[in-house]
Amino acid sequence: MHSWLRDLVISVVVSAFIIIFLYQPVRVEGTSMLPMLEDQDRLFINKVAYRVGDIHRGDVVVFLYPHDHEKSYIKRVIALPGDTLRIDHGQVIVNGERVSESYVPKRFADDRSQPEMTVPGHEYFVMGDHRSISSDSRDFGPVDRDLIYGKAAFVYWPMDQAGVVR
Repeated sequence: MHSWLRDLVISVVVSAFIIIFLYQPVRVEGTSMLPMLEDQDRLFINKVAYRVGDIHRGDVVVFLYPHDHEKSYIKRVIALPGDTLRIDHGQVIVNGERVSESYVPKRFADDRSQPEMTVPGHEYFVMGDHRSISSDSRDFGPVDRDLIYGKAAFVYWPMDQAGVVR
């Protein structure tokens, strides 16, 4: 009985450490990241990645919604602090170059435009892959670095969708 209890306590402590400091399970709500992530997918986010490393263009990040910190969103980083960005009928142009977005299928594209802007320091411009329905930085503006708390790492449910998030 004593060894069983000891093993249980160790398991709980290790699990708590992993969830609090390293990886956190989250559930996708909505379809703005189709086709990569579907509504109700379960995935792990890496909570350490941005404590020790930088956020890169193309990363799929989880952040607190800027207008309601009780909600979390998951989107793709399109532009970094200091980048110039404009969207011309759905075509994203960063620092004067058209961005190739193979993760946005033609059927999910839209034709929205946005005038040129410079992403403020310490902020990131994020967009969903399902552009025609995504509420993203085109609507609520760039996201402050302090609101980004994880990098999407691995889908674990449903099993047929399991794999690394790209």
